[in-house]
Amino acid sequence: MMRRGLSTQAVGTSKTFRRHMGFTLVELLVVIAVIGLLVALLLPAVQQARESARRLQCRSQLKQLALAIHNHEATYRKLPSGGWGWQWVGEPDRGVDQRQPGGWIYQILPQIEQTAYRQLGSGQPDAQRRITLGQMTQVNLTVLRCPSRPSPSLPTSNPGFLWINCELHPSMSRTDYAMNAGDDLGSGTGGPTDLAQGDDPAFTWPDTSQMNGVCHLRSDLAWRDVLDGLSNVYLVGEKRVSTVHYGDAVDQGFDEAPFCGADIDVLRWTDLPPLQDSVAIETSAFGSAHLGIVNMGLCDGSVRSISVNIDANMHRRLGNRKDQQPVSLDGP
Repeated sequence: MMRRGLSTQAVGTSKTFRRHMGFTLVELLVVIAVIGLLVALLLPAVQQARESARRLQCRSQLKQLALAIHNHEATYRKLPSGGWGWQWVGEPDRGVDQRQPGGWIYQILPQIEQTAYRQLGSGQPDAQRRITLGQMTQVNLTVLRCPSRPSPSLPTSNPGFLWINCELHPSMSRTDYAMNAGDDLGSGTGGPTDLAQGDDPAFTWPDTSQMNGVCHLRSDLAWRDVLDGLSNVYLVGEKRVSTVHYGDAVDQGFDEAPFCGADIDVLRWTDLPPLQDSVAIETSAFGSAHLGIVNMGLCDGSVRSISVNIDANMHRRLGNRKDQQPVSLDGP
């Protein structure tokens, strides 16, 4: 009898316990609502933290590029040249002077631990070298890509574009960084039609005598030419790209491989203030995918986050290596 009574009590207690463990529909909806509210509150903070990490990585990459340029100057007693023009990529059997068709990125490959790519095609006959250099245009280097810009590693190529010294592939790599070419856009060129013409002293190149940045078409500059002081002049920075053309070749400032000669793909100017990435196309300006700032490396090797609202005249002066005008940096 006592066992039966205890058993009945235990069963009743167990049933009561299970009944209290259930959730009503209203309670479930409240829990879901609270979870949704917490996610909505936390998501912006998570996104902000991720973007902060991406900004730091971008600054670190610019620091690497600035130090590579310094090492190049220390080795050759000159800054990397701008190369021959947009229809040329680097030639492996040529040096780093005005005979080199490739631009500054191609020339500093050894300084960013990419010597193997700098040597691609070396010693090969012309036809084979064209194929090898075409393959080089598909080499995607992490140090050249801002992690905040959601572009594919190999955006499509412009099918109407023709390289002079390499084969064109359906896709090619890009760079999100450009060297400072000064505060005056000037005129550009595709370059000579062949190596012999480029070496000919009689060949007429565009006039670059008014260029006042630190790299331009066939530039031959060193730190001694930065008259305003290394801490007062831009060296290399992020470039502005159209948000709707990250993956194609419509934005002409984002349609070539990093190893090309002097062009708006690898050089930028300060005649315009730094611009936030947007739908519109503006091919000559520095800018970024970061909210409100653009990362810029200075000639002294430091990297600063510059506000996109920096005074336009101040930004312009920072692009000029020899105007002897006072400058200050506006940014965190």
